[in-house]
Amino acid sequence: MAAASTGPYRRERSLALRGSSSALYNNLAVLRGPGRGPALGAVHGSSLSLLAGEGPARQLQARGGGSALSTPLLTQAAWCQLPARVLLVLTSQRGVQMHEADGSTMVFWHALDVPELPPAHSVFARGIAAAGGRFICVGTSFGAVLVFDIPPKGTNVTLSEVLEQHRDPVTDIAAEQGQAPDGAGDLVTADDSGTLCLWSSGEEFTLLGKIPGSGCSCSSVALWNGTVAAGYGNGQIRLWEAGSGRIRAQVSAHARWIYALDLAPLSGKLLSGAEDSFVHVWKLSRNPDTDDIEVQHCHAECVTDTQVCGARFCDPAGDTFAVTGYDLSEILCYGPA
Repeated sequence: MAAASTGPYRRERSLALRGSSSALYNNLAVLRGPGRGPALGAVHGSSLSLLAGEGPARQLQARGGGSALSTPLLTQAAWCQLPARVLLVLTSQRGVQMHEADGSTMVFWHALDVPELPPAHSVFARGIAAAGGRFICVGTSFGAVLVFDIPPKGTNVTLSEVLEQHRDPVTDIAAEQGQAPDGAGDLVTADDSGTLCLWSSGEEFTLLGKIPGSGCSCSSVALWNGTVAAGYGNGQIRLWEAGSGRIRAQVSAHARWIYALDLAPLSGKLLSGAEDSFVHVWKLSRNPDTDDIEVQHCHAECVTDTQVCGARFCDPAGDTFAVTGYDLSEILCYGPA
């Protein structure tokens, strides 16, 4: 496959998946490991392809089907890194399943408690993030965000709170990856209408602010040093001040729907991938004189004839990244040029 590249990255290798990647938002999970290569995962239908180390991909199946004909489709997978443990979380049309980091043991299963919805409404969970040192937050198609309290070990996971501020399906959830300024909160949730909610995590989660949507879906969010980066269906990236909810920058980043954003916490690099087959790397910084948030374009990568559906950095500095594409049966890995 040909790939056009400009800037400080080049394609290093591709890793074979057991299946291709489904056209889902944020369809790439990465677990950055100290001293070893990252573990990677991508969703296809009702299974997750897991790649760790040098071996072939392993499959992890969605749970909750009454028969082979009714196996639910997965919607997302993500590793959640808490101080005491790492869990691999999968969301589907039926619920939320949590596994030990290597996928070997299921720790917890939560079936979605489906509210009374019109028949045309689909039901699923989507949007996954660790928060507050001991919680994992998961969004739902009916707008609720489920907050699970995770013990340091064992299976005694409890649903501690349900956050009900979104009126549309939750698309993505992100926790603060840097240092949150006072009053800025440490969690952002996004939905299909483009509405963003900013939260402070704790024994009880507190809603600090709400940024109303403009009718354009927000597919992916990231939070870094009090700045919310949000990717939208119109190809724009918008940067918001988490504390005040003010817009600080707007970039016409892609020609089509953005499917994935990721932030490198050590450098402030921002990665975006979209339906237009492009992956871009941006650098966020704050001007010390004016306090303005500045955005610099660092790199453009074209994955020819591929609808990019997942893009994540593989290290905290953003020197390496990986990309998945709809119907692409491999994960593409990029490193320094």
